Amino acid sequence: MNQQTALKKYSIHPAVKMGHVSLTVASLENQILFYEKAMGFKTHWREGNRAGLGAGGADLLQLVEEPNLKRYRGGTGLYHFAVLFPDRRELAIAMARLFALKIPNSPTDHVMTKTTYLSDPEGNGIELYCESPEDGSWTIKDGNYEARWADGRWSDGREALDVDALFKHIRDDDRVDSPIPAETRMGHVHLHVRDINEALDFYHGVLGFDIMGVSQGIGMAFVSAGGYHHHIGLNTWNGVGAPPPPADAVGLRFMTVDYPNPSALGEATSRVEAAGIPYNKTEDGILLHDPSQNGVLLRPVG
Repeated sequence: MNQQTALKKYSIHPAVKMGHVSLTVASLENQILFYEKAMGFKTHWREGNRAGLGAGGADLLQLVEEPNLKRYRGGTGLYHFAVLFPDRRELAIAMARLFALKIPNSPTDHVMTKTTYLSDPEGNGIELYCESPEDGSWTIKDGNYEARWADGRWSDGREALDVDALFKHIRDDDRVDSPIPAETRMGHVHLHVRDINEALDFYHGVLGFDIMGVSQGIGMAFVSAGGYHHHIGLNTWNGVGAPPPPADAVGLRFMTVDYPNPSALGEATSRVEAAGIPYNKTEDGILLHDPSQNGVLLRPVG
């Protein structure tokens, strides 16, 4: 069934945001240590084999330890989750922490965002970023991703970040071992999928995320709510037709999509049901899987 044609065209509520990401981990202890020390997260709670971490408010990350897990490569699942900092200064502090701990990372200038990429000890991809729309913007034109600086200069959107310039935003009294600020939130989640059109049929056709750009040549698409550049990234970089990870894999359990009220979630649930997509009701909302078997939790937060 092609949900895009079978369902009435619908645009997701503009106030939808990304909530926490839930990961299955091989070592809860080691992962908590990494996220506290290297990322500046706070442990909000810990119960048995589970823990929730973040900036002191709602969880940004939830970890669930299971025995005898392995890291598999080449399948669908998490490419990275992206932690959004409120400004350049806070991103600079977070990056300075990584440099001080000698944690490998890849500072990158996407023009309209400043960012760095790294992985946690179990291979889960992480992006740390802040918005910088004053510097320019990006688009996908004729199937090609490109960016433009504010003065009109072209960019491939993957330039090396001027780290020295970013670090000038750090104040003399800032400490690199301080926790991340309370305003920090989950900005977006980027997924490996088995087919771009199939993924868009689900995220756009059923859930109603607006398509912000598609590049079949690159094997990438972005969708969002409320005009944001992207809340969810989709790619086939692990191969078209890539299989889901085995049951004993570390990695993504599910990502969370936060709806502003129960009514907005009810609309989404009705569309899921009309499309014939199975889901499980949980204490938080409804848990379902996209066609590539990536877990998605839809929940109300208002």
